Amino acid sequence: MDFRLELHPANFKQKLNHEDALLLMGSCFTENMGAKLQTHKFKTLQNPHGILFNPLSVADALDQYIADRIYNSDDLFFFNERYQSWQHHSKYSSATASIALAEINLSINTAHKFLKTASYLFITLGSAFVYYLTDNAPLYAPNKGVANNHKAPANWFYKKLLDTDEATAILQDIMLKLKVFNPSLKVIFTISPVRHSREGLIDNNRSKAILITAVHKLVEQFEQAIYFPAYELVIDDLRDYRFYAEDLVHPNYAATNYVWEKFLNVAFLEDTRILMRKINEINAAMAHKPFNPGSEAHKSFVRMQVQKINELQTIYPQMDFSAELAFFNGQ
Repeated sequence: MDFRLELHPANFKQKLNHEDALLLMGSCFTENMGAKLQTHKFKTLQNPHGILFNPLSVADALDQYIADRIYNSDDLFFFNERYQSWQHHSKYSSATASIALAEINLSINTAHKFLKTASYLFITLGSAFVYYLTDNAPLYAPNKGVANNHKAPANWFYKKLLDTDEATAILQDIMLKLKVFNPSLKVIFTISPVRHSREGLIDNNRSKAILITAVHKLVEQFEQAIYFPAYELVIDDLRDYRFYAEDLVHPNYAATNYVWEKFLNVAFLEDTRILMRKINEINAAMAHKPFNPGSEAHKSFVRMQVQKINELQTIYPQMDFSAELAFFNGQ
């Protein structure tokens, strides 16, 4: 008798390898996946605007990367003793406007260049709710959605749940622009399994349903669009509070690792997975805490790791193992 319904995602038609460059955007779940890709030496760029949740903010950011938009002082507002952008995470805020602008414009230009030649765009959508500015807010404009509220007063915003047609139209429009900007780009969509409890569980489910429906419409319409069921793997496959953090809404390490393993099995070439295992062995060796650092056994262990790294560096000269070599040569 089976006591669990395990989900087996479909294999990607075209699989990833280390020659591919990946731009990752969206919710905090994106950053979990991006960190794993970086650890395994993939060429990645993560969230150039910071964490984004809704389709409107994601599409707006991509519009800016395509256009290589330049921000100026009129695009910032001063609040809590910092210059801020409604379209960016607070990590781009600064006590000095020139510093905030320099970091924002550098990030956009970097994303513009990266996206132009990227192989994959990984988008994780978290919510269909969009927060719009009211006329109480600085830089107010009608129908201006924000990516981050910067802990501003509640009366600066009003909330709206996009309907399915609105979410679909927003994403369709940016897909068409991406197709022109980078015709070979493939777009992997996922829905974040993080529950937005702030909206209430009923409205969270309404929101996720809208995102899922919109994304599947895109997959049906665009050949370059791919859906990976991260949401279903956590909500329907694991389906247990054992796999959540203490806040009961964010998947824990075991859950994100489970999703990563499923992604690994269907999205990467076999040779790439073998290389990733070798890189992972080196990462594990770096995390190893020696019982006796001065022993001959540990010195032999270190020499073995250096040999492994040098062999990989010879076979894959495009990869940077300088940090790993510095670590073991300093042992």
